[in-house]
Amino acid sequence: MGRSDVLIVGAGPTGLVLALWLTRQGANVRIIDRANEPGTTSRALAVQARTLELYRQLDLTDDVLEKGHKVPGLNLWVQGRKEVRVSLDTLAEGLTPYGPFIYPQDQHERLLTERLATMNIEVERSTELADFQDMGDGIIATLRRPDGQEERCEAAFLAGCDGARSIVRKILGIGFPGGTYQQVFYVADVDAAGPALDGELHIDLDAADFLAVFPLKGEGRARLIGTVRDERAEHPEHLQFEDVSDHAIRHMKVEVRKVNWFSTYRVHHRVTDHFRKARAFLLGDAAHIHSPAGGQGMNTGIGDAINLAWKLQAVLTGRAPATILDTYEAERRAFALKLVATTDRGFTLATAEGRAADFFRTRIVPLVVPTLFRLERARDFMFSAVSQIVIAYHDSTLSAGKAGDVRGGDRLPWVSTASGDNFDTFATIGWQVHVYGTAGAALRDWCTRNNITLNVFGWLASYEDAGLTVDAMYLLRPDTYVALAAEQQDPDSLTRYFSDHRLVL
Repeated sequence: MGRSDVLIVGAGPTGLVLALWLTRQGANVRIIDRANEPGTTSRALAVQARTLELYRQLDLTDDVLEKGHKVPGLNLWVQGRKEVRVSLDTLAEGLTPYGPFIYPQDQHERLLTERLATMNIEVERSTELADFQDMGDGIIATLRRPDGQEERCEAAFLAGCDGARSIVRKILGIGFPGGTYQQVFYVADVDAAGPALDGELHIDLDAADFLAVFPLKGEGRARLIGTVRDERAEHPEHLQFEDVSDHAIRHMKVEVRKVNWFSTYRVHHRVTDHFRKARAFLLGDAAHIHSPAGGQGMNTGIGDAINLAWKLQAVLTGRAPATILDTYEAERRAFALKLVATTDRGFTLATAEGRAADFFRTRIVPLVVPTLFRLERARDFMFSAVSQIVIAYHDSTLSAGKAGDVRGGDRLPWVSTASGDNFDTFATIGWQVHVYGTAGAALRDWCTRNNITLNVFGWLASYEDAGLTVDAMYLLRPDTYVALAAEQQDPDSLTRYFSDHRLVL
């Protein structure tokens, strides 16, 4: 009976990212998926800025940027006319190197799978989890192989990355409260022509129909997302593209030449009661599902994986107590609950019916959106929320201190430098200390003795603008969030931090 450190159930982006981060840190992982081949449809499209920042830890970012599509503008249509265009080119300026970006999930999964293969880890396909038991000191799982034979295997931990119908969650008996929206949507990847096929995002705000045209890389390629209304919504599983309303498609002058993929779906909003039970964990859609508003789902699952990966490895190597794993649920479930509430409001606003809702969408929104994008503070707020760069863990037991505007639990502010940026140090996975200004001898000596990388950046006025403090000390976790922020360079406070959390350097 084989044994691994972590058995990962599900080879979507969440499971693949978890496998990558664990393997990079030296863990022995096994990843299975019941499907006989990787996904061949685009599904999730948006790759948010925070995901691209974190991908720097495995040198994945440049590959994604090369193969995907940057979205330069947002267009709003009313009654067959393009009423508003706002540029997205400078939306991320001063906040992060990465603006709105499209990279279809099937291509994304292929990239992650290929990178995992370079680490000698292959996804075991047509293999499903039949059952598992938590033995206290490990997991014993029963797998059903492609030939129907069953295999028993052992693992120190089990990660359920197996989607909304998670068998892991079912076996654990964890509730998945929430609900389902009434509206039915269709999604179609098409080859098309027309003014809305210009590589930008286009949204129709008409009362009769809803349509969003998302650009894909390549001339004339796009994702259409629209509503299915009237009696057709009663049995959406039987619909074809020809059956859905073409009202908004005609309004936006979209000439569909070929449909490469078509599906219908209802939108759910649920967050599981627990993200962890003993040695088993739930991540991604197995733990939370919500409206696609803002392109948050896949990115949130990836964030789950990176948050959990370093904590699992710390426990596996004896560098942290098992109690550190409690912070995974505390940190990620709090964000998931907030995300579901936020996307719920956005979804309800976008799909509400009636005269008042129609008036708001077609008359008010076209007036308000350009104004908001002209106001720097409002623009930064909107982008920061959608891009996930404002995710923070202030209430986590792992977060401490404050220096300038930066608190323990924050994402470190990004700042451009003459030679690159202060995120260049994210190329490795591990604890590190940042100082902006001058590092004293005592701090340098402490970092050397404890084998923690010290990164010192000569002071720039832009650091203060970003909320950093000259000569302050910022201890970063392996997932690059701030663990401890301190105005003074006090090595003893670093020693206390690691001692209080029983972390071994």
